[in-house]
Amino acid sequence: DALRLYEMFMGPLEAVKPWQTSQVPGVVRFQNRVYNAVNAAAESKATEMDKDTTRLLHKTMKKVTEDIESLSFNTAISAMMVLTNHLMSLDEVPLEAAEKLALMVSPLAPHLGEECWSILGNEDSLAYEPWVVYDEELCVDDEITMGVQVNGKARGQITIPADADEETAM
Repeated sequence: DALRLYEMFMGPLEAVKPWQTSQVPGVVRFQNRVYNAVNAAAESKATEMDKDTTRLLHKTMKKVTEDIESLSFNTAISAMMVLTNHLMSLDEVPLEAAEKLALMVSPLAPHLGEECWSILGNEDSLAYEPWVVYDEELCVDDEITMGVQVNGKARGQITIPADADEETAM
């Protein structure tokens, strides 16, 4: 699985990329973090997910789904890395998020996916599970951050509601 993930994470499939064995440990660390997040979820059996985690989970499910369909495996793996890092920063890893992560990682790292699925207490193979389904509404941010420029130089940032009109943004 580590070799498979590394090859897909190197970049777009059609691009010529140099093989660098020094980069493999980064993918192994990602595998270990996924495994640890799933173990934490299995131990805590947490069912509550905060708003930020729910949004990030749905955004990740959307990104991974679209990236796998377009064979952009490197960016799918990157999105799962972001989700995994977020889950590991929580006090308790939600069980639902760990299950979705195991499902998303399985096409790219099938052995890791199956092991995680088993750790979560599932007896059947995850190969028989339906693919993750995201809620489009949860993939849209409530707020956006805009850069502020004075005389062409960045001076700061402001956060405004995503549905704000042009006058409010000024």
